[in-house]
Amino acid sequence: MTAADNNEPTIATRSIFQGRIIEVRVDTIRLPNGRETTREIVDHDPSICVVPVDEDNNVLLVRQYRKPTESFLLEVPAGGIEEGETPEEATRRELQEEIGHTAGRLTELTAFWLAPGWCSEYMYAYLATDLTPAVLDADDDEFIEVVGVPLAEIPGKISGGEIQDAKSVASLLLAMRVLEG
Repeated sequence: MTAADNNEPTIATRSIFQGRIIEVRVDTIRLPNGRETTREIVDHDPSICVVPVDEDNNVLLVRQYRKPTESFLLEVPAGGIEEGETPEEATRRELQEEIGHTAGRLTELTAFWLAPGWCSEYMYAYLATDLTPAVLDADDDEFIEVVGVPLAEIPGKISGGEIQDAKSVASLLLAMRVLEG
């Protein structure tokens, strides 16, 4: 059997929880060997993350409290794609909401599944340059501090554990390759 033969058809789906940004469901599936089992899945709409770099080669990160980790994390700006928005439009909106800037230039870095073992969230990653001030009101449930970090210090902050979330690590390293290339 090859990986191409290893699909898991859904026999039944049961919704467990419907929240504002996620739905949790349990799918009963059939394995390639015919056996039935279940998969617990978190459905989440697509999202974006962005590495904003200013004219002084500082990356504008956000520091915010993340309840699941019970700690403050230093991250790239990120957010959901609203209905009717393209990933690029969502990126421009999130830049304005989270760091008070817009980008003269957006470069798509990549797109990836955040946690494909249990979550359907697909994220688009961008590099934002030629930043200019442009503010939109932030979400009323977000308390964000903007932190400028020199681009040259990013690898040390990743290896030193100051930047710990996967989307930030991946997008920052990809952005550095683009900027240095």
